[in-house]
Amino acid sequence: MTQMSSIPPERSPSPGLARTMQAFAVRARDVGREVTTASPARFAVLVFLALITLFTVLLTLPIASASGTATAFVDALFTAVSTICVTGLTTVDMGTHWSPFGLIVIYVGVNVGAMGVLTFASILGLVISKRLGLRAKLIAASDTNPLRAHGGPVNEGQTVRLGEVGSLLSTVALSTLIIEAGIAVLMYPSLLVGGVSPLRALWEAPYYAAMAFTNTGFTPNPEGLTPFLHDYFFLTMMMLAVFLGSIGFPVIYTLWRQRWHVRAWSLHAKLTIITTVLLFFVGGVVFLGLEFDNPQTFGDRNAWDTIFQSFFLSGMTRSAGFSTIDTGQLHGSSVIVGSMLMFVGGGSASTAGGIKVTTLAVLALAVWSEAKGRPSVQAFGRRIPSDVQRVALAVVAWGATIVAVSTVTVAQMTKAPVGDVLFDVISAFATVGLSSGVTEAAPDPAKYVLAATMLMGRIGTVTLAAAVAATSRSQLYSLPVERPIVG
Repeated sequence: MTQMSSIPPERSPSPGLARTMQAFAVRARDVGREVTTASPARFAVLVFLALITLFTVLLTLPIASASGTATAFVDALFTAVSTICVTGLTTVDMGTHWSPFGLIVIYVGVNVGAMGVLTFASILGLVISKRLGLRAKLIAASDTNPLRAHGGPVNEGQTVRLGEVGSLLSTVALSTLIIEAGIAVLMYPSLLVGGVSPLRALWEAPYYAAMAFTNTGFTPNPEGLTPFLHDYFFLTMMMLAVFLGSIGFPVIYTLWRQRWHVRAWSLHAKLTIITTVLLFFVGGVVFLGLEFDNPQTFGDRNAWDTIFQSFFLSGMTRSAGFSTIDTGQLHGSSVIVGSMLMFVGGGSASTAGGIKVTTLAVLALAVWSEAKGRPSVQAFGRRIPSDVQRVALAVVAWGATIVAVSTVTVAQMTKAPVGDVLFDVISAFATVGLSSGVTEAAPDPAKYVLAATMLMGRIGTVTLAAAVAATSRSQLYSLPVERPIVG
């Protein structure tokens, strides 16, 4: 007689438990989808705060510092904010304080931050919901035009159509990878000529390329750009990467599709490129005229080097933060000009900060139209609606308010000259990274204020306003008109 086995058969999950787990998974997916699409701006703010928290924790680890000791919380937090907001301001020496692990963390952080607030939020929403629905497409499209996050009807002629959002997200990822890789390959020989070992150059080339394209400004070596002071090819590659990063992904998308068919470019692309190039040349000429006799900056150099470095400084003040001189030695007049260029920043939906060049262009066109007595603001055969002008005014007003409050606060805390404080505050707000020396010597409370200024500047004033007032209320009546005296 065969003896029966005493091993009990495997039990399968009960049908009730399986249904409960399936229902829980469906509910979790629906909640995640609702969170990512209900309030795009507020969700984007939460994403950035979560990233800053994560990178702060990573940078406080002993393995992240070259000394093997934990970095002070305020310095780790400041660096994390500067990294995620692709600013470049720092309270420690980037070349000596961080270990290879810390530099890798920062490298990853700037590329994540460069993807943009709402674009990155859209990708997370795509991962959770498994698809880009209409609301998710609105989130992604809002990174190409602040009006989409601000509210109001969606105009399919604005910058990037909803049906093209998938292609835009692909452009963001591919352009970042391709441009950084290409710039790194071109920079590699210059690093070797500059005395960097071949193995270390394999790390520094992509690091410099990433910091240039993301308009961050961190350098992996203690000397900064000093070894490449007269390597014009290396510095030109940096300016090229900064330019591509500052014009914005929608413009890169337009250029990729339309190539040199200028007439087919969107109005956004035309305004961005024209204003960016114009400010670059105007800034270079002004810096040349103001600094050619300053022995602390360009005054002791030959004519060609003075001209080149003046334009290099003009390009870096837009949002990049790299510098071949001590910006603390600039004339007061140059500090004011640099502050103005930094406040404007780069293009919308780009790695640059500031109020954006399109904002300046719209306001300039509005002033010109008013002076000419035109009933509407026009450019390149297109009419710019009044709601765009209102958003531009709101961006400038919010930006100026943030800068003013931060400047007063930091000046009171540091007792430093107001001009130097203003320069660093605008650098923080516009996520530039240049410093007159105030940031590194600032007390801890002032560092927290500057960190908050960087966060508000990177998130964007329109996004911040939309996060506070997530819902848009429509008014079904019109009030009587009365004209106050203006001017």
